Amino acid sequence: MSEKIGVLGCGWLGLPLAKRLLKDSYKVFGTTTSADKLQALEKEGVHPFKISVKPTKIHGDIQGFLSQIDVLIINVPPRLRGSQNESFIDKMELLHSEIQKSGVKKVIFVSSTSVYGNLEGEVTERTPPNPVTESGKQLVQSEELFLSDPHISTTIIRFGGLIGPDRHPVTMLSKKQHLTNGNDPVNLIHLEDCIHIISIILKNKYWGEVFNGVNPFHPPKIEYYNSEATKRGLPLPPYQVDGTHSKAKVVISKNFLEKGHSFTTSIIS
Repeated sequence: MSEKIGVLGCGWLGLPLAKRLLKDSYKVFGTTTSADKLQALEKEGVHPFKISVKPTKIHGDIQGFLSQIDVLIINVPPRLRGSQNESFIDKMELLHSEIQKSGVKKVIFVSSTSVYGNLEGEVTERTPPNPVTESGKQLVQSEELFLSDPHISTTIIRFGGLIGPDRHPVTMLSKKQHLTNGNDPVNLIHLEDCIHIISIILKNKYWGEVFNGVNPFHPPKIEYYNSEATKRGLPLPPYQVDGTHSKAKVVISKNFLEKGHSFTTSIIS
């Protein structure tokens, strides 16, 4: 019998992930916050649920969703900016309590390299997090919430900057007025490799672990983004360089690479 996977959040990453899991012969259950997307999920072969995780309440049949699955992939990004500001850790505490009531014993928690903050030099999974942003701090709290639960086998994936179809940082950077960190290395990952890493974790049952998900290619930002802007016909991002060697962090996907796996998709367009 095929394993049943739940994808909480079928958006930019979650929907193509769900499609890949279906191709890999998993039975897939997915959530969306939009009633309009329920039919689209069903059309793809995903069993759809309309669920919205809020800081004070989970709207929708969360137990109905959890009762169907063996593994839960939590793919809910923090929203801590602007008018939609919501406490992420409050959401995750609510979700965690619902998972405890269910039969789900395995979780993949999608996190971010923002948990490493402004650390310098090479950063691996053994490097203690040092977040500086509010979202980074709440991601660390959420990671610890799940990792510390002895009744759930949780694996954390800390993805770098996400790129892929209709999504690339250069689009925003080319509109900036002044950028000072041109010597800093990029820490990016393509959507296809996000999906690849999650698939590898499921296939090999890498539970109770932490993985960085960042492509091993780390050119300076000024070099990389100027090239990507030129290919798109965009203005060059106005990076400044001071001639000194950057001490910014280089995130190494040490756990994934040391297990003999490799990245499949270049970050170069």
